[in-house]
Amino acid sequence: MTNGHSHFNLRDAARRSLIEHGFQPDFPAAALDETEQLKSHPPQPPASARDLRHLLWSSIDNDTSRDLDQIEYAERLPNGDLRVMVAVADVDLFVTKGSALDRYALAETATIYTGVENFSMLPEALSTGLTSLLEHETRAAMVADFTIDAHTCIASSEIYPAIVVNKAQLAYPSVGAWLAGTGPAPKKVAASAELQAQLRLQHEIAQRLRLERYRHGALNIETIETQPVMMHDEVVDVAAELKNPATELIEDFMIAANGVVARTLAAKGFSSIRRVVKTPRRWDRIVELAKQQGGSLPATPDSKALHDFLCERKKADPDHFTDLSLAVVKLLGPGEYVLERPGDPPEGHFGLAVQDYTHSTAPNRRYADLVTQRLLKAMLQGRPSPYSDDELASVAAQCTRMEDADRKVEREMQKRIAAVAMSRRVGETFSAIVTGVNQHGTFARALAPHVEGMVVHGQQGVDVGDRIRVKLVRTDPWHGFIDFARI
Repeated sequence: MTNGHSHFNLRDAARRSLIEHGFQPDFPAAALDETEQLKSHPPQPPASARDLRHLLWSSIDNDTSRDLDQIEYAERLPNGDLRVMVAVADVDLFVTKGSALDRYALAETATIYTGVENFSMLPEALSTGLTSLLEHETRAAMVADFTIDAHTCIASSEIYPAIVVNKAQLAYPSVGAWLAGTGPAPKKVAASAELQAQLRLQHEIAQRLRLERYRHGALNIETIETQPVMMHDEVVDVAAELKNPATELIEDFMIAANGVVARTLAAKGFSSIRRVVKTPRRWDRIVELAKQQGGSLPATPDSKALHDFLCERKKADPDHFTDLSLAVVKLLGPGEYVLERPGDPPEGHFGLAVQDYTHSTAPNRRYADLVTQRLLKAMLQGRPSPYSDDELASVAAQCTRMEDADRKVEREMQKRIAAVAMSRRVGETFSAIVTGVNQHGTFARALAPHVEGMVVHGQQGVDVGDRIRVKLVRTDPWHGFIDFARI
């Protein structure tokens, strides 16, 4: 992939960046040999798996996604309770602990999305094939099955193996527009009244789950993801991707399912890997930001107070709410994986306002989720944990370490993609928000298009969250540099 102006090959750059940050983008021969054996002799689901192929399962993901980890189904029970079922691909059935595939997945810990090419944690013959919940394909899965009562509390839950079929593979943009009332129903949805009712019920449940989390202090944050705009295999622009009702639906269901899994393992006395976001160290700066916006936050971290402030600002100034959200996200800091033993006080997830949270719903894409799946299977079969506490702690540390490397790769590639796209706009001025101030420099993100660069002139006296005007003075795709001057 070469840009006609800069002659910069983004795919080569992505591979180089992965290697520089400790990833190995090529699968070892032993892992590929195992994959071929699995293709020739695919393992069969356990005899205990429930046959749930008759249910109207569906998936919602990105338009181009093929590594489908989960599908969903919901129903309203006679007593008025709501039942949610999240089926997660049984990746452990194919990738056994200690195998060559498993060793490679542990080393990489996740699928890396660089914007121009995806580098899969597992060979695509598995992750986008045999272990993907593709439309109309019979697949083995692990199901998190839970009911929600009139108070939006999870009244009961169960986890079990199942056989499932994805009846409708759907995409975020089209489903989101339909649910929001801003676009027509996607073709598959328009053709099925039953599917329309199913998705509307899921949407209703997701809204209830989200509002309940907000009531407990989950942060109402809107951040913007960007994707390259391609033309003739060249990057010509970057486009922002905003949340919509479909992305929120899946997010809400996954948060609920992950909570069910975490609490189930804890109740059975299993140590597990938890996903935590600790109390923010830069709370003082968040308080200062709120004060600048006319708000007031307590001196000690309080997620409910922060949520209420963010909601007020969203109503008062919706056009700049994503800017404020971005600043808060930066100040909250990244999440991490930690070992949690039975009886340990939970560290919780500050941003989600939940105390019990793991990662379990994306085993094709994240290694921590695959480990959680193995813990669940051992629990269900009455076996001891397949991992010692030391092993789980080591896996958690590896996942955190490689996630940090992943962020660096994605950041580098976002900047390279943006530099290629912006190379013809040197000299133009933009409104921007300061996104980082550290020993490496001061960074700002232009608001339209959403590209980030270093403020190389006039950066004195600014901090995260400040709004400034900048001029684009230089782009360097080879190094991923975008340089702004404050004006």
